Amino acid sequence: MSIFNMESPLMRTLGRVADLMILNFLTLICCIPVITTGAALTALHYMCLKLVREEDGYLVRGYFKAFKENFKQATVIWLLLLLAIAVIAVDVAVMYYAVIEFPFVIRIAILIMGIMILCTAMYVFPLQAKFANSVVRTIKNAFMASMIQFPKTLLMILLLLVAPLMILASERLIPIVFLFCFSFHSYLSALLYNKFFQRLEARNPVAPSADVQNEDDRIFHDELDASLADETTR
Repeated sequence: MSIFNMESPLMRTLGRVADLMILNFLTLICCIPVITTGAALTALHYMCLKLVREEDGYLVRGYFKAFKENFKQATVIWLLLLLAIAVIAVDVAVMYYAVIEFPFVIRIAILIMGIMILCTAMYVFPLQAKFANSVVRTIKNAFMASMIQFPKTLLMILLLLVAPLMILASERLIPIVFLFCFSFHSYLSALLYNKFFQRLEARNPVAPSADVQNEDDRIFHDELDASLADETTR
């Protein structure tokens, strides 16, 4: 097989790199208003999961389809996440600049809360992209998923450090970071949570609705809590 054949490993890899560049550009543009960041990240995870599963589809059209369908709820989740981060940031700032020393228990509690928020953030937008639930249940499921998959959650958090470490290593790497800062992390995260999601989907199948044309575009309507709880025994 020629290396320039479209099905060769080289061309497939180059194609995937191009897909991630496009998705990263779309996400950067959609994040500019800030308030739309939640919908942008949800659409990114939606498309990255499709890429991991090698599901055919139009990249740009699929991205904006997921962006539009998840905009309202993803925005609410994003604003709640920002609020939680702001609260933790203010607490840390107060402890750092305060004249008095805060009790050790309070400092540990704030640290634990920060870790919980970070872990939940790793799964909340992927779950929003694939499963249809209320805002509260999506956040709850995201936290449960992060605990069940904790080793992978930790790896997903560590992957967040790749971009800043590259910039610290050399300013020449900034263009590469700019091209892949969002999509690289989302794609690798999708590789990590894909099998877990497949198990949840297998336990909570639904028949496609009349207005859904492709089965791989289904949104799984189930509360999922019971299935997530079952995963702790696996």
